[in-house]
Amino acid sequence: MAKNTNIRISLPAVCFVWQIAMIILFGVFIRYDEESDTHWIEHRRKKNISTNLENDFYYRYPSFQDVHVMIFVGFGFLMTFLKRYSFGGVGFNFLIAAFGIQWALLMQGWFHHLDEHDWKIKIGVENLINADFCVASCLIAYGACLGKVSPVQLMVLTLFGVTLFAVEEYIILELLHAKDAGGSMVIHTFGAYYGLTISWVLYRPLLSQSKHLQGSVYHSDVFAMIGTLFLWMYWPSFNSAIADHGDGQHRAVINTYLALASSVLTTFAISSISQNNGKLDMVHIQNATLAGGVAMGTASEFMITPYGSLIVGFCSGIVSTFGYLFLTPFMEKTLKIQDTCGIHNLHAMPGVIGGIVGAITAASASESVYGQEGLINTFDFKDAVANRTVNIQGGYQAAALFVAIAFGLVGGALVGGILKLPIWGDPADVNCFDDDVYWEVIVFFFFLNELHVCHVLVAAAASTKTNPNMFYVHFLYSYTNNLKFYLIFVCNVTILILIVLSFCINNVSTIKKWNKIE
Repeated sequence: MAKNTNIRISLPAVCFVWQIAMIILFGVFIRYDEESDTHWIEHRRKKNISTNLENDFYYRYPSFQDVHVMIFVGFGFLMTFLKRYSFGGVGFNFLIAAFGIQWALLMQGWFHHLDEHDWKIKIGVENLINADFCVASCLIAYGACLGKVSPVQLMVLTLFGVTLFAVEEYIILELLHAKDAGGSMVIHTFGAYYGLTISWVLYRPLLSQSKHLQGSVYHSDVFAMIGTLFLWMYWPSFNSAIADHGDGQHRAVINTYLALASSVLTTFAISSISQNNGKLDMVHIQNATLAGGVAMGTASEFMITPYGSLIVGFCSGIVSTFGYLFLTPFMEKTLKIQDTCGIHNLHAMPGVIGGIVGAITAASASESVYGQEGLINTFDFKDAVANRTVNIQGGYQAAALFVAIAFGLVGGALVGGILKLPIWGDPADVNCFDDDVYWEVIVFFFFLNELHVCHVLVAAAASTKTNPNMFYVHFLYSYTNNLKFYLIFVCNVTILILIVLSFCINNVSTIKKWNKIE
């Protein structure tokens, strides 16, 4: 059935209305915190702070930069693996992240940072990091729906996703008082099951009509690998960004660093051994190599020991790679879950592993390992939870994991039902995974429709068996037989001519040298 994918009115309307709403809400609620306000000088004098270097900006901003790169470059380029959906992968990632961080500052502010005296939300660098964390869960959910939804649907997905995240985060961190510095549960588990459930509700039985576009090509996999490397390099910052200054943050970096390294080796091993010819699958390398960072999120600041970090990375790399090999096809065929990016393997299962590791590590903590003050500081046993034991803390950590899964499943089912309404301009099954639906796409002749060109060349070559002079005639006839390809051919030849002319004009001296040589 044909669908109306024209978003000329709906997308601008949503963007303008929601941005104006953000401006109004920010004007009413958002203010600078004491460390970003001009009254910092008075605050510094009052707190007997001797230098500006004590400002939280200098502690948090390097980590914020790394996390920000992960959100916009890492996640964005990781989603460019599809042969005809690179614009949508990185472009829509940009769109929903830019909207999501604004909405997250408000939602998280209302739950965590609302000043009871003036009812304002005071924000600083740490709030920006937390907003990026919140958006990460929506980008994970987008991975399950990549290529199958419209940008308007993605905005709705983000609106509700950020709201659900803020509530779930408040329950886990404030009410249950669970620890989850790197977000194995709060970010990855919730985001993955949120996206998977939405994908299940939006199941497309005829998606095979666009199966030829679901794969990758050489250059798209290279671009996706760029995203992988950015994520891999900066994941220690992601897991340590909001950890306590000092030993907690230091330990989180070490643990994540080691877990990531371990997951790389196991991913390469499983990917090779799973193929008869021993060749590596780029899908595994792009994704499962990151599983160690996901799984180490909850326990990143715990005393899990360096070899314990290696074990976590080892196990998560194996589980994630096997997920791509066996679970993804099973889920699509049996459970009717079409997971484009395989977020179940990269985020859901490693996130659950991270939650379990966190619960076990917390329950087994002792004063002999942490020290009395270290135990109190690591698990924040103060105020209302001052009398909590490590065994009880382990139980609350496990409960937090179930909360994250429940919010993802229930929230995804509700939001999926909303997104299934026939008003969002989503693509038809045959047009999924194609940038041409929502983007102006200009493709150079040499890269245009490889299958069509190859078919024409083969047919033309075959004609030379009977009459060699017919090659060019057959090629031109076959290629121009389709008006669409004829127009694209003319446009691309024109572009190539303009490029050559531009090159010649800007390189006159070089051309003269060539003439002298000749």
